[in-house]
Amino acid sequence: MFDESLLDDPEALARADRRGLLRGAAEAGARVRTAARHATEAGVADLRSEGRPRTVLVAGTGTAATGAADLIAALAGASAPVTRLHPTGVAPAAGALRWALPGWAGSVDLLLVPTNDGSEPGLVTLAEQAYRRGVTVVAVAPRHSLIAEAVGNTHGLVVPMATAPREPYGEPQAAGPGALWALFTPLLALLDRVGLFTAPADALEKAADRLDRTAERCGPAVATYANPAKTLAAELSDALPLIWTEGAAAAPVGRRFAAVLAELAGRPALAAELPEALAAHSGLLAGDFAGGADPDDFFRDRVEDPQALHARAVLLRDRPADVGGLTAAPAARELALGHDTPVSELEPEEGGALEALAELLAVTDFAACYLALASGRRL
Repeated sequence: MFDESLLDDPEALARADRRGLLRGAAEAGARVRTAARHATEAGVADLRSEGRPRTVLVAGTGTAATGAADLIAALAGASAPVTRLHPTGVAPAAGALRWALPGWAGSVDLLLVPTNDGSEPGLVTLAEQAYRRGVTVVAVAPRHSLIAEAVGNTHGLVVPMATAPREPYGEPQAAGPGALWALFTPLLALLDRVGLFTAPADALEKAADRLDRTAERCGPAVATYANPAKTLAAELSDALPLIWTEGAAAAPVGRRFAAVLAELAGRPALAAELPEALAAHSGLLAGDFAGGADPDDFFRDRVEDPQALHARAVLLRDRPADVGGLTAAPAARELALGHDTPVSELEPEEGGALEALAELLAVTDFAACYLALASGRRL
């Protein structure tokens, strides 16, 4: 059951938030600054580029590493292909997973290993394989972890993962916003140095400032009616979210939002990019998940029945509506409303690409946390 009254009770939210997810969301800006400093101290800013890598390979576990890989691919665009190496194994646990380099990987490629755990022997084996093949390896991992030691011993670059002051070793939850920014920020600084996209120190600082401002708007003390994250959580309380994204930066945000909703809130969600999303999800809107759908007898007593799950479109755009260019947003609204399906919309304020990305990630992360806590999830 979703307890909407909990959203406007900061003390009750704090008691329910045992893992500090809301605190992690609020500290995302500080985490970016700490991670950027760690990258500088590790020598990222002093790297001299010898040309763009042919391919960027990314290997890691958990929602944070997957999200970081997806975000990097979106930002890199056509500069270089970004390929996530998917693990194989019998269980999603340290010691049970294995990664393998593609047969063509060599000295002109770059392997990134972002992990908030660092205890995976399979990643150590991968790093050693990459060293023998001449692949450059960069890891973002907890200090003194297995992967950090392995990469350091094979002449790779290790950036210690940024943790909060109250966060013990290995504690950050993979789906939490703190883990994402701790892994993502050093990779941004690195790929700026190798020329895949532009993310200088001032752009990272602006992204951190945007995260701070968004945290002020979305914090627990801000009432639901004035809080975009709490409002979105309430709107999704009994919905099947159809997350429709528009823009290269919005697409990975939508996929991460769906993943975090599943992991933290235990809620199913589907993410797709516009305009293809309209064809892909039109069958859902015309079926039993439509807002007005009720296939059962209207006069049946429903007091003991669970509440029906109906679709709700969530339109994520990576630019303000008043910015020019082609947009499928009007067609998306028309399709949803034509099937009695409500629409939630989220778009950033004006600013650079990283600022827009930061704002969208912050609002959706806060919303997932609020939905999880108000639904009584034990986190």
